[in-house]
Amino acid sequence: MTSFDYTIDRLAPESFDSSVKGLAALLVDAVDDGASMGFLAPFDQESAAAWWRTQAPAVADGGLLVWVCRDAAGITATVSLALSAKPNGRHRAEILKLMVHRTARGRGLARALLATAQAAAVAAGVTLLLLDTRTGSDAEHVYLADGWTRYGLVPAYAADPDGTLEDCSFFYKRLRAV
Repeated sequence: MTSFDYTIDRLAPESFDSSVKGLAALLVDAVDDGASMGFLAPFDQESAAAWWRTQAPAVADGGLLVWVCRDAAGITATVSLALSAKPNGRHRAEILKLMVHRTARGRGLARALLATAQAAAVAAGVTLLLLDTRTGSDAEHVYLADGWTRYGLVPAYAADPDGTLEDCSFFYKRLRAV
């Protein structure tokens, strides 16, 4: 396996727990790198693993779909798709926690994971995707390049890991059924 060989797999409920350690390491790396993931520094492996374990019920009931990208080093990237449980919102879903480890960036993993999540959304009958990200972040550029539409910017929306309030951009993407 070369350093650019990878697989993308959706985590099944029965395999989710065995992936928590790798997902936690990825989340810690993202927070350490300053990504706005909903957590403040210092953020450790134990706290990250505990958070991922809170997602297990949603994975088990099918409301949260989680994909991981693995290479020889283990889990190097992830993305989640949260399906709306609201009766009037079953046509929409939200992209969450798109993360690529610092050592694996520049390989197109974010684009590959987004494409995977979008294909699954279409297969589930979703026609509208939503997400938010820190304004000016690398992730924002990925979303814009992938055809997402920014529909708003909220100043001082969320704190980055060091506690500094940062602006947040909100995006949507319409999907077509295949």
